[in-house]
Amino acid sequence: MNLKSQSAQISLALLIASAITSGMLVLALVLLGQSFHGMESAKVSAASATARQLAVSVDDRINAITAPPSTALAVLSHDPLATSQTNDQRIERLSVLADILASSDIVSAVYAGWIDGDFFLLRKVRSSGTLQFPDAPGGTEYLLQTVTREAGTVTGEWYFYDGGMQLINRRLVPDYTFDPRTRPWFEAAVDSPKTELSAPYVFFTTHETGLTLSRRSTGFDSGAGSAVFGIDVTVTDLGAHLNELRQTPGTRIAIVNQQGQMLADSSGRTEAGEVITTVLNQSGQRATDAPVSLFNAQDRDWYGIREPLNALADEHLQVAVAIPSDELLADVWAALTRQTLIAGGIGLALLVVAWFLGRRVGRPLEKLTDEVGRLSRFRFDTPVRSDSHIREAHQLGVALDEMSSTIRSFQNIASVLNRGQDLNQLLRDVLEQIVHIVGQERGGIYLFSRQEQELRLAVDQHAELPERIEGINTGIDDSDLIRELRQHIGGHPVFAILRNRRKKLVGVLVIEMEHGKHTHLSDDLIVFVDEIAGSAAVAIETRELLESQQALLEGIIRLVANAIDAKSPYTGGHCERVPKLAQMILAEAEASNEGRFTNFSMNDDERHEFELAAWLHDCGKITSPEYVVDKAVKLETLHNRIHEVRTRFEVLYRDADVDYLQALLDGEEETVARDRRDHTHTRLQEEFAFLARANKGGESMSEQDIERIRTIGQQTWQRHFSDRLGLSSDERQRLADVPETGLPATERLLADKPEHLQPWADHRPPVEKDDPRNVWGFDMKLPEHAYNRGEIHNLTVAKGTLTDEERFKINEHIVQTICMLDALPLPDRLANVPQLAGTHHERMDGKGYPCGLTAEQMGIPERIMAVADVFEALTAVDRPYKEGKTLTQALTIMSGMVDNGHIDRETFELFVRSGTYLRYAEQHLRPEQIDQVDESLFMNRN
Repeated sequence: MNLKSQSAQISLALLIASAITSGMLVLALVLLGQSFHGMESAKVSAASATARQLAVSVDDRINAITAPPSTALAVLSHDPLATSQTNDQRIERLSVLADILASSDIVSAVYAGWIDGDFFLLRKVRSSGTLQFPDAPGGTEYLLQTVTREAGTVTGEWYFYDGGMQLINRRLVPDYTFDPRTRPWFEAAVDSPKTELSAPYVFFTTHETGLTLSRRSTGFDSGAGSAVFGIDVTVTDLGAHLNELRQTPGTRIAIVNQQGQMLADSSGRTEAGEVITTVLNQSGQRATDAPVSLFNAQDRDWYGIREPLNALADEHLQVAVAIPSDELLADVWAALTRQTLIAGGIGLALLVVAWFLGRRVGRPLEKLTDEVGRLSRFRFDTPVRSDSHIREAHQLGVALDEMSSTIRSFQNIASVLNRGQDLNQLLRDVLEQIVHIVGQERGGIYLFSRQEQELRLAVDQHAELPERIEGINTGIDDSDLIRELRQHIGGHPVFAILRNRRKKLVGVLVIEMEHGKHTHLSDDLIVFVDEIAGSAAVAIETRELLESQQALLEGIIRLVANAIDAKSPYTGGHCERVPKLAQMILAEAEASNEGRFTNFSMNDDERHEFELAAWLHDCGKITSPEYVVDKAVKLETLHNRIHEVRTRFEVLYRDADVDYLQALLDGEEETVARDRRDHTHTRLQEEFAFLARANKGGESMSEQDIERIRTIGQQTWQRHFSDRLGLSSDERQRLADVPETGLPATERLLADKPEHLQPWADHRPPVEKDDPRNVWGFDMKLPEHAYNRGEIHNLTVAKGTLTDEERFKINEHIVQTICMLDALPLPDRLANVPQLAGTHHERMDGKGYPCGLTAEQMGIPERIMAVADVFEALTAVDRPYKEGKTLTQALTIMSGMVDNGHIDRETFELFVRSGTYLRYAEQHLRPEQIDQVDESLFMNRN
């Protein structure tokens, strides 16, 4: 169908509704935009003011952190601890230090350092809620760390105290050699009479971030006391305080000094990161008149504010605030959403009112559009009516309804022509539809027979037409042919000549016009009937071609099967009998309600597919060499090579006579020479008889017999004629790499020669699992050579007459079956023919060939095919190398195959239980093979 491009269309109701509401919506959008920008500016200004208040709060917090420790440090500078000389004296003042620690949660350590390098420090084991010394004894609350220096010896000791300042444990810590004189807090206090405050840094022992307040003892310059006191104050809680001051969950607040070092951060980070660095650098664009910048970092928009702090003025601290744009403006967006919903509700109400008005105007036209739309979707079975009071719309509905009825009639005929499977039923349906269209009741269709040159009545619908019309002249045109037909058919018939694509006569359509308004057909209806008749003619021709092709395909399949059977007397009739038996078992499987067959069924196409697969299940045997399939003795190729071996024995036999005569000429005693000759003759006779028996094959051959064959083969004889004369091109090629020996040449009585080996060359079959050409899933072991005609190699076959190479060549027929069938352009309904035909040598236990499928990988049809193939092979009587088994013998063997995992148990029991074996036997077996079978022996043997 070709669709022309057309301009966009709009509903009448929608057009009216849109016109009413569009102005209001534009106004609402403008007002909402102005409201958003105003609220955004207010929120940003409020954030700036909050940041300034935050700076004041942080100043107060820092002062609160540093003021109490500073006071305690001023008092401590007058303590006798400064003048103490030994640890015992200093420990007596330990309670003073403990009181200072207990007075504040932010003080983590109190200590003193002397000018001689001694160090005395009391700290809390837990600081900022974290256990700083996990290896401390249980119950420890305080840790005293001391360093004493005397006569060049540095002694470090740790004392562990509980909450009541009772000593729990004392440890020597040799590697604790802390020297306070090297620390910045000590150096700053030595040179200053007042309390010194350090820059934020990481503490030596606990690795916490904090500040150190230090002050030298009173009388430090006069020598009355030479100590410097220090207090460590952690700023961890300052980060928690900043976290409480956040305006939104995602807000980042950080305090940073002039060097960019992080003093505290609301999220606990120790590095400034991209967001805080951008705020400090005042990157981005100014958002409003307030000192607020808008920037993007970490794939997010932020508002940044920077304010200086007055606390610790020497450090030039700044507080940086970064607020995510989406969180800061969340309230703005919520308000905007509420306003939008209100505006949308008003607009929706107006839209509903406008839509109602538009529907009242456009409903009749819309109904007609919907009904016409069904026609565009090929719904010709729906009447087209219009209740519109508009005259043109009503007339359009009537015309479209008539058109729909006409197309519906044509559609019915086209459906019959396209879907008809059976030719006779197709003709009956076509006739019925055409007769109905023209409003009549009687008619008929004739088909033309080219062999008899006559029209034969194929379908007659109450017309009482003659069965045949002879003497049809196909060389005249349609008008003359109609005049000729009127001489044979009376009444008021209308004729439509049916011709195929090549304008050849196919048949004639006859309609008896006897009543109604169509008694005198209009020219338009006559043309319509002629066109339909033409389509019917093409459909008839197509159906006849399909049936002919189907018959041709089945004929070729049977031709191939019969050719395979005729190729070898050993398999005569096998390809014909297996399909019959397989279809008999298949019918029983479909009728069975037991086990796996309960829900099993097949349609006509699947049955036909199965039948063709059964006929072609051994089509690959057309490639199998006859002498391999028919090989009755071990040395047989195109002929039985035992005759060649016998000729060599004849040579050795005569050589014994020659040796006897030569011995007489040489003067040897006649009796001795004669005994030696007779002994040789007897041995040769026995050895040849043994080889002749071995050549026939059997169930097995002992290792002793195999070794005897090899021993016999080691005997030699003299060849006086060249073995390169009279050879075929293949023989010469196999001997190309073998140097010719001089004459006379010594030959083995039996030999495996290089020329006996035939390589695969370019004909290596793709049966190995890892072969990239193997697209069928074959999994077979490939012999090293295509053929090995070595005499010893063949004679020492342990079982039967076939070598491994020949056994593979016979088994390869199933590979060729699958490859040949897979190469055919089979239609979809026959797509499973290669699989069905190629699995009858698979086993339930996965040891079959060519793919090694297991029972789970084979369906019921494949299992049926295997049972049919085995039973036919066992009972066949047209194979010269064996006699056909009786029913009991065959079923017994098959029962063993079930137990060995060869064939399917349920299919075999169905085969026996249904009596299929007996019905087949009555049709194809000899009377002496049909014995009394005790079916109970083969049932329920799990």
